[in-house]
Amino acid sequence: MNQTNTPSAANQITEGVIWKQLLLFFFPILFGTFFQQLYNTIDAMIVGRYVGKEALSAVGGITGTLINLLVGFFVGLSSGATVIISQYYGAKRPKHVSLAVHTAIAFCLVGGIALMILGIILAPFALRATGTPAEIIPYAVLYMRIYFIGIIGNLIYNIGSGILRAIGDSKRPLYFLIVSCFVNIVLDLLFVVVFHMGVAGAAWATILSQLVSALLVIYVLTHTKESYRLMLRNIRIAPDMLARIIQIGFPAGLQSVMYSVSNVVIQAGVNGLGTDTVAAWTAYGKLDGLFWMMINAFGISITTFVGQNYGAKKIERVRKGIRTCLVMAFAASIFLSTFLYIAGGLILHLFTTDLVVWQIGLNILHFLVPTFFTYVCIEILSGALRGTGDCWVPMAMTCVGVCVLRVIWIIFVAPLRPDIFTVSFCYPLTWTITSLLFIIYYKFFSHLRKTI
Repeated sequence: MNQTNTPSAANQITEGVIWKQLLLFFFPILFGTFFQQLYNTIDAMIVGRYVGKEALSAVGGITGTLINLLVGFFVGLSSGATVIISQYYGAKRPKHVSLAVHTAIAFCLVGGIALMILGIILAPFALRATGTPAEIIPYAVLYMRIYFIGIIGNLIYNIGSGILRAIGDSKRPLYFLIVSCFVNIVLDLLFVVVFHMGVAGAAWATILSQLVSALLVIYVLTHTKESYRLMLRNIRIAPDMLARIIQIGFPAGLQSVMYSVSNVVIQAGVNGLGTDTVAAWTAYGKLDGLFWMMINAFGISITTFVGQNYGAKKIERVRKGIRTCLVMAFAASIFLSTFLYIAGGLILHLFTTDLVVWQIGLNILHFLVPTFFTYVCIEILSGALRGTGDCWVPMAMTCVGVCVLRVIWIIFVAPLRPDIFTVSFCYPLTWTITSLLFIIYYKFFSHLRKTI
């Protein structure tokens, strides 16, 4: 095997025009997230229409929260591999790239087996512990157990696409996700509508489509001639490399869990405000998701950009990349906020015909979307710092500044004035505080700053 990083478009991350490279990376990730949302939305639409509300609740309700809690932690943990591989690839250290790739895949397989066992065994206990209505539990248990049978496919796709993004390839993970999305739709129609398999059909459609994306990413990794080539016989865990992956990835995994927990608490606060408000909050969440798709794509882009350039010891290029990404993210956030503020009312009509629900949703939208820009520094600076391997302090600032403060606000402040604006205010409040913490840390205390 050729053990060199052969010249490719991916290597332009360390050489090409900064803003162009960031955008070339950004758009495939953005579209990939869009297709993931489409994937989930159509899944819920088919189940809700052809099976019933209990099945819909099982597929798109509490099961999603619990699955995200477990899978999100592992995916966050695995993100350490993306950072390490991007640094080694940028530094042109092919042997270390190869070792990291094989260790990451091995870790993925072991973690997948562990999650499968945990998910199958703990599903009914977790559902009861979260107060899931009794009529939903049989559907939810069935869905979760089938989902976790095929969890390894999900994890392989995530770690495999992370490897590809680490070397600068964000296009092929998008293509695989598009294929998986359409496979899922076809199988949903076949299993649920034609064969009347109900929730089980939706679950099997999901895991089989995830298996397709996993096989596609494995095919690409095993057929490349570059240093990140995957050779099945070499899949094993290198203890030192695994320790580095976990050291960098654990904060991201913990952060994912904290976000999930804080969102559950916020949802509980919203639930106490009545059915109309809950429905309005749900409808607003569909529009809110547009911002998160965009800003997360910027975050992943800057992590890879910084990782490769930091590995190549191009510190000045790292600084310029961060500034450029901040400008682009702020501009995109302001544009999206303006669009949603003006057109959001029309879009909300797609999700509800109830005028009371629509009005509450519009009030929430007009209150929150002008504050989106306050989150930008959190995503970009945390992604940049993660790209250098600096993960623990950003994680601590995010968990305390965002997650913990939100929980404190909902528990102690929101009850004093129980309305949706008081609940919602925890978002811009915590975003602003945490953004200031990130700016101060990056400017005065980060090891990236000190090396300059």
